[in-house]
Amino acid sequence: MLLFAPTVKLLVFQQRRTFTSSLAKRFSFNAQSLTESQAQAALDKDCIDFLPWLEQVAGAKITNTLSIGKSPHGRALFASKAIHAGDCILKVPFNAQITPDELPTDISVSLTDEVGNIGKLAALLMIEINAGQNSRWFHYISRLPQLSDMHSTIFWDENEFSMIRCSAVHKETVKQKARIEKEFSLVSQAFKEHLPKAIERPALENFMYAYTLVGSRAWETSRGISLIPFADFMNHDGLSASIVLTDEDNQLSEVTADRDYSPGDEVLIRYGEFSNATLMLDFGFTLPYNTHDEVQIQMDIPNDDPLRNMKLGLLQTHYTRSVKDINIFHSSYDTFTIKEVKSATGKGIPQSLRAFARLLSCTSPQELNDLSKEAEQNDGRLARLPFKDRSRELEAHKIILAHINSLIVDHSVCIKELGASNFRFESQRLTVRRQMARELIFGELRVLRSAAEWLIHYCTNLFSAP
Repeated sequence: MLLFAPTVKLLVFQQRRTFTSSLAKRFSFNAQSLTESQAQAALDKDCIDFLPWLEQVAGAKITNTLSIGKSPHGRALFASKAIHAGDCILKVPFNAQITPDELPTDISVSLTDEVGNIGKLAALLMIEINAGQNSRWFHYISRLPQLSDMHSTIFWDENEFSMIRCSAVHKETVKQKARIEKEFSLVSQAFKEHLPKAIERPALENFMYAYTLVGSRAWETSRGISLIPFADFMNHDGLSASIVLTDEDNQLSEVTADRDYSPGDEVLIRYGEFSNATLMLDFGFTLPYNTHDEVQIQMDIPNDDPLRNMKLGLLQTHYTRSVKDINIFHSSYDTFTIKEVKSATGKGIPQSLRAFARLLSCTSPQELNDLSKEAEQNDGRLARLPFKDRSRELEAHKIILAHINSLIVDHSVCIKELGASNFRFESQRLTVRRQMARELIFGELRVLRSAAEWLIHYCTNLFSAP
């Protein structure tokens, strides 16, 4: 969590939860300036009473400059008057935010740590949905998107899901669904034991819907996670410098504009520096060109490698996961994240991946012992230094190049299939998800090709060096 500490008060950067999915409406787009009369026409008539209601709950003014409207991608916030860079455009007090602390005590205690904060907040959301107009949060809940509006891969059918089989998002979605199902079983049991009979035992689909809503709309704060009504209508711009901050002294969350806005402009913020893989799984949308795209790859030690057990032992002994390796995806000693390599002579691919390839290329116990001694004499990390024997270094990097080339072929096949649709007329849902798949795979392919170019350059220099 990033801390920003001015001279007077402590502001804590809040980032969108990176765990589950959501809304196709979260596309970044640059709205053209509208006249004030056009801006009024763009207002969401279904939400005229929303801000007055929220300000009544908060007991404070939320904004003087923003209105709820409709963008080409769904509900959004627009400037109702001129906004200048540096202006504070909204303030939502803590008492107008929804947190897991509102769960009934019996439910909260029974769930303990076996259910994460997202699951607990999803359970609360289900209770509030069940309460209907009797819920304190009815005005907010009634404005939440419906299941049909949500495009996380969690909700893709088998044919849609196959479009991204070449990406790590495919495997991670399966894991995500398994995690949600496990938490559902615990929440369901708690509901059965502690809630009145009038509340029906939840269905898995309902819990998955609530879980996904929370995962895509909640913010990480110093208080855990919170749903922040009104603020979560703001759409994502990966290049925006505007973020949600927590003001602990004044007990509120706020957003400051990073640019000037004319009346009628859509006002955007940054959820975080997320790749399309993360955006697709956590929020249910992708960007046409995402500068934060990355590819997760996994390399295994072959089962028929006679030194397999020895290599696995060394990896477990020397493995240290760095903070940079930790993201929404599974991270381990055989899993690596590659970002786009901007130049063939630039920083290149992760050192941990190159080290793993050096280990893979070893063909004798003595070579492995040498790597272990070298690690102990340095910082403890295995095979982080290039082999002195250039032919061995070349062989190690050829292993990586072959693996990446294989992934490039897989991605190219998926792209070709995406372009050869068998449907003359397809549903809007499938059209949206097909485009998401294209943007994901094209971005990953761009990253993979850049890594391959770097490796070819590195190997060529090794081969041609005197």
